[in-house]
Amino acid sequence: MSITLQHISKSYKKVEALKDISFEVKENELFGLIGPDGAGKTTLFRILTTLLFADEGNANVAGFDVVKDYKAIRQNVGYMPGKFSLYQDLTVEENLKFFATIFGTTIDENYELIKDIYVQIEPFKNRRAGQLSGGMKQKLALSCALIHKPKVLFLDEPTTGVDPVSRKEFWEMLKRLQQKGITILVSTPYMDEAALCDRIALIQDGKILKIDTPEAIVKHYPKTIYNIGANNMYQLILSLNTYEHSYSVYPFGEFVHYTDQRTNFELDDLKKYLEAENLTGVSIHSTKPTIEDTFMELAK
Repeated sequence: MSITLQHISKSYKKVEALKDISFEVKENELFGLIGPDGAGKTTLFRILTTLLFADEGNANVAGFDVVKDYKAIRQNVGYMPGKFSLYQDLTVEENLKFFATIFGTTIDENYELIKDIYVQIEPFKNRRAGQLSGGMKQKLALSCALIHKPKVLFLDEPTTGVDPVSRKEFWEMLKRLQQKGITILVSTPYMDEAALCDRIALIQDGKILKIDTPEAIVKHYPKTIYNIGANNMYQLILSLNTYEHSYSVYPFGEFVHYTDQRTNFELDDLKKYLEAENLTGVSIHSTKPTIEDTFMELAK
């Protein structure tokens, strides 16, 4: 295994950030840690990259213990934190040269590894990092994390605050890096990105809710989900929440995702109830569950 965690716990005074976390990441796997802000993702990343001690448990990365072998781990992993942390007053090229020098290598030596990423920002190599767009900063940070050819890559919410096109490009880059034999552990609050991982761990309030492939997690959703639309979204949510047979009600784009306590029921009965609540344009049809639906169910 490339990453192994056993019973990791961490508290900040009275706040339990991580509660008995255990899982494994296989070599050359793209593994996603999926959860909202405050779930414990960054704390876990900081422990695995030797920047923070766990209160309990142990972990290994690339065959090294995170406490005893911290120097070896730092030579074998790349870490891209959630906040842009490169030197903003240095140029693109200067930042990359700086990180290459720290790890005793050069840009030329490992250029093939970062080529697909760096060619997109190379035209701006003389521009200061602080003057780059969000997508360009992201690509520079990834290049710096890869310049020493790490065995394992840690990416903490790399696409937060980035436009949809750059997000798509970034995940395409990750897939290409995976093909080059790098194990990738990525965290994200975006449920749609979870489907792009080989396996995912859903995390909430410092606890792992479930670990499996995205397909398997969705497959085991226990109920039928209905897309419900109407002329007034706010009133629709209120009415569904007060419906006596309601099990779950969540806004989902232009619709509301609704599940019912009953296994079998007449959709016309629900439609008549909503129309009696002065809603118009009511539409109801079944839909496939998403990872977000599964997460909401498990987090109840």
